[in-house]
Amino acid sequence: MFGRKKIAMIVAEFLGTGILTLVVLGVSKSTIGIPYFVAIAAGLTVAAMTLAIGAVSGAHLNPAITIGLWTTRKVKTLPTLVYIAAQLLGAGAAYMLYTYFIGQHWSNSGHFEGRILAGEALGAFIFGLSWAAAAYQKLPLGQAAAVVGMGLTLGVIAASAASGGILNPAVALGARSFVWGTYVLGPILGAVIGFNVYALLFAPAASLLNGDGGKKKK
Repeated sequence: MFGRKKIAMIVAEFLGTGILTLVVLGVSKSTIGIPYFVAIAAGLTVAAMTLAIGAVSGAHLNPAITIGLWTTRKVKTLPTLVYIAAQLLGAGAAYMLYTYFIGQHWSNSGHFEGRILAGEALGAFIFGLSWAAAAYQKLPLGQAAAVVGMGLTLGVIAASAASGGILNPAVALGARSFVWGTYVLGPILGAVIGFNVYALLFAPAASLLNGDGGKKKK
């Protein structure tokens, strides 16, 4: 049922999302944990993971990105569900590893606030638009990594005025900010809108994305 290629895709999403979550936790909980440093760290991590595993799984690393791709019919339903499960498991594993390192746990916290929802949606819109641009414009892997990484950095900075600038339900799970109405719904709405706006208005006739969730690279 699962060949080596499919297993590699799942493991890549698990590891990539886990590494991203671990980096975000490490920077945000440190003495330099201001939004700009978190944004830069997250952007660099996504760029590095895109270079490392982008040719394997597409390096979604984010349920909102995977759902955005699904709404534009670039990923089928079953791979979408498998990717999201791998991403959430990777983020959960990162939380366990981080709390083991620091010897401290914390519980899920937060509540619904409209400004947080709007901030997360705006940041994810910027990130989703950048991700879609990198894919639809058929950018080589290195350029795609740069565009996606910078898109995330800009999105986090834009969102940080109103929210924590997480833009990723899986990372929100690892950071114990998994609030359905804000840090889950916000990134999903923003990414879905970003992907569909790009697909409807800006995308060239031929798409670089394929149906199994990966990005074909030159």
